[in-house]
Amino acid sequence: MFFVALLLLISGAAATAQSSPARPKITGVSHLAVYTSNPAATEHYYTVTIGAVKQADPENPKGVRYALSGTQFVEVLPLPADAGANRMDHAAFNTSDAEAMRKYLAAKGWQVPAGVKKGADGSRWFEIKDPEGNRIQFVQPPANAKVDAPKAIGHHIIHVGFVVHNREKEDTFYRGLLGFNPYWWGGMKDDKVDWVSQQVPDGHDWLEYMLNTGPPGSTMSQHQLGVLDHVAIGEKSVDEARNTLMSQNRLEGVQCDKSAKIGKDGKGQFNLYDPDEIRAELMNFHATEKPCCSPFTAEDPAE
Repeated sequence: MFFVALLLLISGAAATAQSSPARPKITGVSHLAVYTSNPAATEHYYTVTIGAVKQADPENPKGVRYALSGTQFVEVLPLPADAGANRMDHAAFNTSDAEAMRKYLAAKGWQVPAGVKKGADGSRWFEIKDPEGNRIQFVQPPANAKVDAPKAIGHHIIHVGFVVHNREKEDTFYRGLLGFNPYWWGGMKDDKVDWVSQQVPDGHDWLEYMLNTGPPGSTMSQHQLGVLDHVAIGEKSVDEARNTLMSQNRLEGVQCDKSAKIGKDGKGQFNLYDPDEIRAELMNFHATEKPCCSPFTAEDPAE
């Protein structure tokens, strides 16, 4: 009887494992969606300063996409009347199969929509909320998607970052459920963690937890939120990218750093802001100095 019970237990466990859907690949950042209070100024910033290509938005007819490549872009949406100081709408990651991802999350008990949405460009996507209520999309890009963006200051969004209040709570979703991998963590001071970078499980782009949100209950300004909620574009040389923007007068009227600098992670960076103060961080793919606080624990993204 003991062996019969053991066989039933093993077969039941095997059946459960087979019935639980596997997680499809999460290959990188898809986009960051932000709001605009001045569409004309925002278009100038993303098409002239950043050099992205303006496209129709398959997700929202009132929105616009500014594409850096066939699979990565910034989505710009009209500012809602109740937006407050926050100018970020959602962040999104690319997946190999949006419907399989939806089923995977549903099987794990996560609240998901009844189905995926389909765009005229052939893309598929759905949206959920992470443990802190941040809106997150999973996007299956169209097959063989290509965008010619010769003036783009960079073609690879290597990470997105947004405000996180509780690292452990968010880790249950991004690391425990989705399989994101540690990449680097650091802070303005060596004994304090302000930023936690976690790479997607099937690529080298990453999500950056922005933990430096001030004392509990404090209110952040639109600019402070825009610094934290950001998109990063990879560069072989941030100094050369900045020089290109300067020499072509693409920084005229743009709020930006006075010069490029080395971040706490040892990588060159240069920050500039759209008209609603969402930060774009030009960042070197590789560190040129030793990072503070912790070593890198995974490979860097590449162009």
